Amino acid sequence: MKKILLTYIALALLSTSAYAQKKELVEQPLPHKVEHLDLVDLFGKPTTLPMWGKKNLLIFYVDPDKARQNHEFTVEMEENKLAAGDNIYGFGIVNLKDSWYPVPDDVIRAICRKRTKKNGATIITDPNRIVAEKWGLGDCNNYFIIMIVTKEGELVYYKKGEYNEEDKKEFYRVVDKYR
Repeated sequence: MKKILLTYIALALLSTSAYAQKKELVEQPLPHKVEHLDLVDLFGKPTTLPMWGKKNLLIFYVDPDKARQNHEFTVEMEENKLAAGDNIYGFGIVNLKDSWYPVPDDVIRAICRKRTKKNGATIITDPNRIVAEKWGLGDCNNYFIIMIVTKEGELVYYKKGEYNEEDKKEFYRVVDKYR
């Protein structure tokens, strides 16, 4: 009986600890300053955010489980160059920590490398949820997130999840200021 009671107490402490860690990821209001981050490239080597401080950044922060969440919208944006401009640089960051896939990070990176050969996109990885934690994005699990960070390092836009028509209009209204 004592063992069972200790097991329940241990489980309760673990779940409380996990809840507290999850709760720490609180969204910050926009706009707010964000810091330059060190992440990992598609070969598992340290890298930094491309074009930081040189251009405004359009960042796709994606949980691999939800890589197709805004597929039609991103294809529309890419094909019609609706977010393109001389002052903006777009790239993806794969949120490896929130992936439920039972495959190693290196396998996900290999899949991304194969994809970048086809489309020439820049993709880096976040193996430890650093972007979400350091930038105050809150819970990013199961989301495809689109962000805009100014060249001055200010997060001026982000949205999680599936875009509807109103969300698209709002995104284009904001991105027009930074292209």
